[in-house]
Amino acid sequence: MADTCGQVLLGTGLTVLSHPLMYIKVLVQVGHEPLPPTLGRNIFGRQVYQLPGLFAYAKYITKIDGKAGLFKGLAPRLCAGSIGTIVHSRVLQKCQESGKAEESCKNLNGDGSLQHVVNETSKEMVARCCATVITHPFHVITLRCMVQFIGRETKYSGVFSSIGTIYKEEGILGFFAGLIPRLLGDILSLWICNMLAHLINTYAIDDTMNHMGEIKNCSLAVTGFFASMLTYPFVLVSNLMAVNNCGLAGGLPPYASVYPTWVDCWRHLSREGNMSRGNSLFFRKLPAGKTYAVDQQRFF
Repeated sequence: MADTCGQVLLGTGLTVLSHPLMYIKVLVQVGHEPLPPTLGRNIFGRQVYQLPGLFAYAKYITKIDGKAGLFKGLAPRLCAGSIGTIVHSRVLQKCQESGKAEESCKNLNGDGSLQHVVNETSKEMVARCCATVITHPFHVITLRCMVQFIGRETKYSGVFSSIGTIYKEEGILGFFAGLIPRLLGDILSLWICNMLAHLINTYAIDDTMNHMGEIKNCSLAVTGFFASMLTYPFVLVSNLMAVNNCGLAGGLPPYASVYPTWVDCWRHLSREGNMSRGNSLFFRKLPAGKTYAVDQQRFF
């Protein structure tokens, strides 16, 4: 219990610190570009038109809503983080307790064996999926509170009032908009990360090397970053579907298309070459063949 409380407190602190970053990232993901491109230089010194980065975007938001404006949607996100941490911890504990009967096989299958990695990854997958499903309604509310910045709406102003609004307009399913691609992305990212880390630790790292623990942790971090890059399109599609056709300007025509399913959203982004939109908030190159619409503050 003490460990869980510590994780909740740590997660709360990290959430508060990272919230402005997520806020700007979500606005970029939905295609909101309030500032026109400027002429700059890339890492090779060549002149190119670039979109405003993280700091320019944050300065723009602060100019309109003040510094507090950078923390829109923080309350439901904190709820999601706290509840998710508790659910994840409890479910993972139950999975580990139920698997204790198989611990007798450890002498035959060490901690580094493929079977052990599969078993541990499966338990982590179940825990993550349970936490994601339970906290997804708060995730949806968070995203909609953020996207309100585009149309200057106040439809989603609090956690409880937002819950009532979603239930009244969309029913129970409204709380789980964008859940499927989010779950798929989480599952794929987890398995890719753990399997790649296992291959690297088994075949590329010698057990006699110094600082073995640090090296394995480093390989896990690298594979985690690689896995998140590969599965980013699922995150993008999930976030877009969470705000799609929800009554906000950022999720309705002419600003945004209405997608019947997340597969249609995926196909549309793929055709437009926007599968990595919002993946980077620095050195954002102007999309080739796109026209900046001043009135809608986005690219077409």
